[in-house]
Amino acid sequence: MAVPLLTTDEEGTSRPTSLVIPEGRRATQVYAAVDKALALPAGTTKKSLAKANLKLPNDAEGNPEGYLFPATYPLGENPTPEKLLTAMVDTANKRFTGAPVAAGAQRNALNVYQAVTIASIVQAEAAAKEDMGKVARVIFNRLERGMPLQMDSTINYALGRSTLKTTDKDTKIDSPYNSYQRMGLPPTPIANPGDAAMSAAINPTPGDWLYFVTVKPGDTRFTADYAEHQRNVDEFNRLQQSASKKAGAEAAT
Repeated sequence: MAVPLLTTDEEGTSRPTSLVIPEGRRATQVYAAVDKALALPAGTTKKSLAKANLKLPNDAEGNPEGYLFPATYPLGENPTPEKLLTAMVDTANKRFTGAPVAAGAQRNALNVYQAVTIASIVQAEAAAKEDMGKVARVIFNRLERGMPLQMDSTINYALGRSTLKTTDKDTKIDSPYNSYQRMGLPPTPIANPGDAAMSAAINPTPGDWLYFVTVKPGDTRFTADYAEHQRNVDEFNRLQQSASKKAGAEAAT
């Protein structure tokens, strides 16, 4: 979840000097990482939001999700949750409010906050960096056609989990993040995207794709044909069932 970079002081005690926030982590994960790095009681960083005075866009309504930019942050002297959160948000603002992102968002009829939201979905959904532009195009194609996004990542966000398995029951949950039931983008980003995901969100790969599924590692299939997509999903399910049976057999022995 987080990678503390350690140093050893004169007394031989190791202490973290920096905190690495990987791409795609949710705000809740970032808060927990800061608590751990600073050896604070769980929940301390989240409670500090009220006094952090973060410079978030108005659309965020005080929620920093999407703006806790993934990077390496030095702890420095007397580190506090407020200092670290401020550094993350300030870094995001530098990355997201510059001319290239603003122009790219406008080119796609978005504001920057909407572009960050799309980038967060791309970050969560793309199995590989080279697929990010295609995932972004699927999102745009669905929005333009008035189709629900039907992204499992938004369901996972609503349920506070990470899994490849989304059930029919899951798709019926009452949540503004249920992109199977609700039209348009979710109300906030669902993770904190990096530069590659943001680039994909404002420069989606040209294509007519409406569906995609990662059948197996390194094999994400995009298509505009629903029947073809269903065949790909069926293959994914078969492989998952086979892997599950194999794991069960190995555990039994």
